[in-house]
Amino acid sequence: MRALAVAGLLLAPASLAAQTPAPLTLTGWAEVSYAYSRHSVGDTMIVGRLYDRLQNRFTLNALGVVLDKSYDPAKRSAGFHAEVLFGQDATVIKSSGGALDLGTQGDIPHLYVTLNLPTASGSGVQFKAGRIPTLLGLEVIETTANPNWSEGNQFIYVENFTAVGLSVETKLNRYIDVQLRVINGWDQVSDNNKRKSLMGRIGISPDTLTAVGITGFWGPEEAGNDNANRYGVEALLSRRLGSAQLWLQGDYGREQANAALPTPTQDAEWWAIGGWVSYAVNTSVGLALRGDYVNDANGARTSGSMGFPGNGGHKFGSATATLNIRAWPNAVVRPEVRYDRSTLAAFNGKTDQASVALSLAYLY
Repeated sequence: MRALAVAGLLLAPASLAAQTPAPLTLTGWAEVSYAYSRHSVGDTMIVGRLYDRLQNRFTLNALGVVLDKSYDPAKRSAGFHAEVLFGQDATVIKSSGGALDLGTQGDIPHLYVTLNLPTASGSGVQFKAGRIPTLLGLEVIETTANPNWSEGNQFIYVENFTAVGLSVETKLNRYIDVQLRVINGWDQVSDNNKRKSLMGRIGISPDTLTAVGITGFWGPEEAGNDNANRYGVEALLSRRLGSAQLWLQGDYGREQANAALPTPTQDAEWWAIGGWVSYAVNTSVGLALRGDYVNDANGARTSGSMGFPGNGGHKFGSATATLNIRAWPNAVVRPEVRYDRSTLAAFNGKTDQASVALSLAYLY
């Protein structure tokens, strides 16, 4: 259970339920952007990127509509959360096997019901069922809740976006919270094999300024293969330092008999590390810095993905600086510069690329 500080404003990801009962609420955001890189492929695609993949053009990124009905943790109660997303962002986060097809540029990234059972501690035990955001990572689908505008390499390549299944969640005491999930699979609406996957997280908050999350996952993710398990672990540290917020994230993953590799009986392995710093210059301006590094040792996570060429493994990373400007009510302007580097000549024949971007979002 995490919250993000952007330009001095605390934003809660949509996956968090409110702690007090409230009527049905309607919120959302609209976002447009422009991105440019000299090393794009064919002047159409910025390699390795997600929402900012479209080169030298103004992009209608997202119209997000969120309906939320919170539960009351003090009594037996229920709530639900639904999010509908339209635009270019929806194109790249759609799950496979979706039952509700909203077209190429439409998706329902969140749709779940929460049942609460009260406990003596007052925090309750929550049962969530539906399409739920992942437990992995700092960054989320909704860019307005992230420190930087562009999504980092860890979000794109070593995490899932969502999962459909059942989650059991509770806060054991003031220091520890836990979540355990049984899901169809990574970014799968309908299961692509006969076995479910597991994901669990334990959160530790030793004080009001520090939080640590440890997340593990296990289960088969390859189509038609019930025995090729994907498993791994992630650690995420958050620390408030005066007007700044610091995050550190490390990931490790492995997959048995990965079908994407030249030798399909070979196991695939990857690991990644990233860090963020968000600093509130004043109430209207914030600066966010991010650095990440991914070792896709066998190419299982990147080969042929998001413009990367087919490969048997490479190492890549990025450095990003973003201004979060809130000089207008309900709006955020985000100019951003980013530098990417890979051990492959993946960027139109080059091993590196620089890019600039500007996004404008309205939150309602």
